[in-house]
Amino acid sequence: MNVVAKKSLGQNFLIDREVLEQIVATTDIANKEILEIGPGSGNLTSYILKKKPKKLIVIEKDDELALLLKEKFTNQIEIINDDVLKIAEDKISDQRLVVFGNLPYNISTEILSKWIVNIGKIFWFESLVLMFQKEVAERIVAESNNSKYGRLSILTNWKLNVKKIIDIKPQSFSPRPKIDSSLLLFTPKEKIFELKSAKNLEMITRVFFSQRRKMLKKPFNQIFTNAKEVAEKFNIDLNLRPQNLEPEMYFKLTKEYENLRS
Repeated sequence: MNVVAKKSLGQNFLIDREVLEQIVATTDIANKEILEIGPGSGNLTSYILKKKPKKLIVIEKDDELALLLKEKFTNQIEIINDDVLKIAEDKISDQRLVVFGNLPYNISTEILSKWIVNIGKIFWFESLVLMFQKEVAERIVAESNNSKYGRLSILTNWKLNVKKIIDIKPQSFSPRPKIDSSLLLFTPKEKIFELKSAKNLEMITRVFFSQRRKMLKKPFNQIFTNAKEVAEKFNIDLNLRPQNLEPEMYFKLTKEYENLRS
């Protein structure tokens, strides 16, 4: 079967053997349950299978590719032919999964945000090895006082440790994307700042970073009726800008907002 990448699904197939080797070497796979998101034509799938996982489950939205994967790997893999955004990720297996994903760039941040927000008391994964366009990866790993730091950095930092593994050039893909990509490794944090709802953290960071060039005074007044008191309690200079506050401070402000509302 001749495979043609569909632009509408954000498909770019990874074909660089050296990069494929690096991806599967990122974390231990042997005898573990693995989930692969967007396997495409199965290039990475083949490399994962060489590492002798206990089980390999793949999620592929494209019907033609799902059929191709079934022909290519027969009973070596379990195929879920569906949209990853519609799947309850914590119900896929009763084991903690190692997840690999060359995520479609048009929905990559949506997938990551959904997973973080939905994480309960117990993590459904052991690690995530995910590829993003480089510009998005830079936003995910950015630290405070950096122009790329924002909502995605804070949301990720809430529950996950993240580390950049490698940058990947367009020539490693077919068809070639116009941009560079980056591979990131995410692992669960042992201690998570407890909040009543992830939605509150999303709202707080949205208000602050929708006006990232403005001083903190404006978003503070939007969120808190007692803005001056809250700023004093946490020793925050309201002349600073949103990118100057550490993730931990956003967690504390979210907690304060929740306490004031209850």
